[in-house]
Amino acid sequence: MDNKTDVAIIVGSGSDLAVMNETVKALKEFGLSYSLNIASAHRTTGHLKQCIAGAHSSGVKVFIAGAGMAAALPGVIAAETVLPVIGVPMEGKNLSSMDSLFAIVQMPKGVPVATVAVGKAGAINAAVLAAQIIAVSDNSLKEKLIQYKNKQAEAVIKEDLKLQKDGIDKYLQQ
Repeated sequence: MDNKTDVAIIVGSGSDLAVMNETVKALKEFGLSYSLNIASAHRTTGHLKQCIAGAHSSGVKVFIAGAGMAAALPGVIAAETVLPVIGVPMEGKNLSSMDSLFAIVQMPKGVPVATVAVGKAGAINAAVLAAQIIAVSDNSLKEKLIQYKNKQAEAVIKEDLKLQKDGIDKYLQQ
């Protein structure tokens, strides 16, 4: 792989990093390079614009933004780029995370943000979706995604075989 960055990850707060580390791990699994920045859509607008510009100059193909509470970050990034933006709503105590989910999902026409699940599952799905977007023009990445999906399917079948063999009571005790 060259020195280009495939995915730019931007989080609104350092408290988002524990969840967004799942994105990092999944991107590494697919062999994708990434940058990672903390930039608040509300408190550091100049810094955020610098992060976006830096990502553009490094050849980024997809942005992933993790944000909680008001969750304006993915939308601000989408307003500043023509590249795909994936928003990951963070879990929160306020409003049962609905504030971040609704803020990311309810974008005005012409400023799309792909929104994934709240929290850890969303962080992983963001990496998978970014890989799928990039795989449109990368056959080796497409093969990695096929292997990833096959591995997931095999895990479910293995669980079903265990359920069929042991029955529900024994399965739930394990």
